[in-house]
Amino acid sequence: MSSLDLPAIQGEQALEYVDSCALPTTWANFTMHAFIDPASGKEHIALSLGDIADGQPVLARIHSECLTGDALFSKRCDCGPQLELAMQKIAAEGRGLILYLRQEGRGIGLLAKVQAYHLQDEGADTVEANQRLGFAADQRSYSLCDPMLKHLGVTSVKLMTNNPRKVSALQSMQITVAEQIPLIIARNPYNERYLATKATKLGHMLAPEL
Repeated sequence: MSSLDLPAIQGEQALEYVDSCALPTTWANFTMHAFIDPASGKEHIALSLGDIADGQPVLARIHSECLTGDALFSKRCDCGPQLELAMQKIAAEGRGLILYLRQEGRGIGLLAKVQAYHLQDEGADTVEANQRLGFAADQRSYSLCDPMLKHLGVTSVKLMTNNPRKVSALQSMQITVAEQIPLIIARNPYNERYLATKATKLGHMLAPEL
């Protein structure tokens, strides 16, 4: 059945559930759930492990796509290591969920992200670079999480994040955030300024300096 034949999952933003499959990884055998946003054509996925619809808080991560960090092992950000650490923690617990949202570059897209990186090479910080390109500092929307969580039967989470906006977004959807778990990644010379800017300008719960 085509995804276009499937009813939209109701929530703050309409998504269509497409299908699920097994996804064996280095750390655990996850189940991957595919969704599509018919308005934009963007595809989003969820990775689940164990019974996450039993009403108990689920160890969870909301992760925005970062091709450079997640797939190309860039040291300019902490995205790839955060995703890996979240998967490891879920595997160790034997139960959990990752929502992987296609919101590259805090919502500006991959090509604009390359332009933003160029501006950073010339001295701008990550917020200034986005703004010089005409974007907001963070254009991501977490309304996508609402229909995904409803479909998966998740009502309470232990959220792995340093970003208070994610906590507020879930609470606005009537999702209980039973615990917030920091995901602190070691700094390096390439991401030091990036992480400090996230702390000082975007409110992430990170120390602004080493």
